[in-house]
Amino acid sequence: MNAIRWILTLVLMMSLVQLTLPGQLNADEEEATVMEASLHYTFETSLEMRTLPDPLPRFTYDSGLNFEYPDAVRGIYVTGHSAGGSRFDGLIELVNDTPLNSMVIDVKDDHGNITYKLDEDSPHYDYSNNFIKDPREMLEQLEEEEIYPIARVVVFKDTNLAMDNPDWSFKEDGDVWINGRGEAFVNPFVQEVWEYNLEIAKHAAELGFKEIQFDYVRFPEGFETRDEILDYRRGDYEDASLDNIKERVRAVNEFVEYAYEELQPYDVDVSVDIFGYTATIEEAPGIGQNFLGISENVDVISSMIYPSHWTPYFGISEPDREPYNLVNEYAQVENELLGQLDEAPTSRPWIQDFTAAWLYPPGQSFTYGIDEVEAQIRALYDNGIYEYLLWDPNNNYTRGVDFDPR
Repeated sequence: MNAIRWILTLVLMMSLVQLTLPGQLNADEEEATVMEASLHYTFETSLEMRTLPDPLPRFTYDSGLNFEYPDAVRGIYVTGHSAGGSRFDGLIELVNDTPLNSMVIDVKDDHGNITYKLDEDSPHYDYSNNFIKDPREMLEQLEEEEIYPIARVVVFKDTNLAMDNPDWSFKEDGDVWINGRGEAFVNPFVQEVWEYNLEIAKHAAELGFKEIQFDYVRFPEGFETRDEILDYRRGDYEDASLDNIKERVRAVNEFVEYAYEELQPYDVDVSVDIFGYTATIEEAPGIGQNFLGISENVDVISSMIYPSHWTPYFGISEPDREPYNLVNEYAQVENELLGQLDEAPTSRPWIQDFTAAWLYPPGQSFTYGIDEVEAQIRALYDNGIYEYLLWDPNNNYTRGVDFDPR
């Protein structure tokens, strides 16, 4: 901007001299006139120059859709199949008939499938599916219904991408490594993986989603027992002086920071899903998640605090049977931790609306219903946390729940 101002100054001075010097002035008179013009510009016109924005405003993408952020996000998870199928109207009805107001919709799912068809000339066309036939039409419907749309993008768990790009993944004996559930991960150290997921996130923002929620922002579970066995690239981290744990944490944190910066021109919030237990330890040694490190670079932090997913913790021997106590204990820890940040993100935990039958002998499972879902919400509210998301992988949500017990 300084260079531009000097050029404008020079042009203006020359113009003033030409207007005031018809050719009959002597050298001293010319010099005085130029000085007067310069002073006139400096004291009069420079005031106008200072009103120009510096730096100039950044470009912001406008999708053409208008969604207002709710008083507090209270949402449900929706798969691509549900969003594109006959069940979608029922889920909209559930939201409209209750204090719920938001949907987290799969844009890139747990297998690496993009849930709607991309243009044939897109480099990611082969990973796109027709689960949601017309995503723009879906978002226009949500706009009309005043339902806040959040795009879920699963990042580093991606069997499709891993199989097609083994060098972007983890290999064992020359083949892509697969975990016990038949899933493959891509490598958080690889910059190409970052770019691939950001392209999908940006496309979702261009469609009209108002928030990008990144899930599986981590290394595979138990990676600390395999990091010296598996063959994988370390990219820019190859010569890092940190130990393996710190390298993983740094890679995950820097991906989140990079994603946040890349999405700024799209006028969307950025959120990240994170294991709940990471708030109770300095950092998760295998998966590379550090609660505060991630929280510093997002608008929303969504801890997955399903009671069924905790072993005995907080002095609770069977957390699945005590949803209020588990969430209450967790919320106190998280509040204290986020209180350490100058600008803390919004807390919006994932809570449980499913029955964890695998924890119990056949026919003896502890069934989750109205009381159990409400208990989790009350525990959050009792700790000043008023946003939450309901998770049921089958999208069968409990009716009759008081979703806003204020």
